[in-house]
Amino acid sequence: MSELQATDSGLKYRIIEPGEDPKPTADCKVQVRYRGWFPDPSDPTQGEQFDASGDQPISFPLGGVIGGWTEGVQLIGRGGKIELEVPPELGYGAQGYPGAIPPNATLRFEIELIDFAAPPEPGPIDDDAAEEFAETPTGLKYRVLRKGDGKSPTATDSVTVHYRGWFPDPADGSQGNEFDSSYGRGETISFPLNGVIAGWTEGLQLVSEGGMIELHIPWSLAYGESGRPGIPPKADLRFLVELMKVN
Repeated sequence: MSELQATDSGLKYRIIEPGEDPKPTADCKVQVRYRGWFPDPSDPTQGEQFDASGDQPISFPLGGVIGGWTEGVQLIGRGGKIELEVPPELGYGAQGYPGAIPPNATLRFEIELIDFAAPPEPGPIDDDAAEEFAETPTGLKYRVLRKGDGKSPTATDSVTVHYRGWFPDPADGSQGNEFDSSYGRGETISFPLNGVIAGWTEGLQLVSEGGMIELHIPWSLAYGESGRPGIPPKADLRFLVELMKVN
């Protein structure tokens, strides 16, 4: 059995099967089988198992898991298999994971990469899409980027959407730090339109099913003076939203 190799980050790995090129990137959604154990000091290939996927593969965005997995799974292609030794700083750190992973634990994994897919991208923009934002009496700013060919929702409808949200850069509001994205997760989301922030409730009624809209939402129509985890107080937000379906 070959020795583990180490990356600059401190991750140790051994490629059991390289798999087929290409390899996934951190923004891909991956499907894997795996098992994880606490390495025995006398024989790290053995130890107490703390988790396993079993026969059923699991899927997740590769950038949404511990750093050791995000880095390590990118080293193999479809059908590949890799063994990882993940140090605490690339695992669950000084906090651990209550009930499962103690603080400062080194972890060992064997991972088989079944499949992966690049994240979806927003669809096309109409050639005659508005370049300037319109503004409603509430202060919501919007521009329809693609006209839909279905019905428009009402506030009491449930909708299915793809979206990305970012903090607009003062110099160029079309750019900024992204804070959330269904594209990045590789999955649409569905929700009652009257169960989200007011800027979404109002804004999505301005576009038809199959359409795409860009919203500039003032903090008063978003998360207000308090903000929420990941959103600071009084934060204006920018969203690109594709209305996939009015349910």
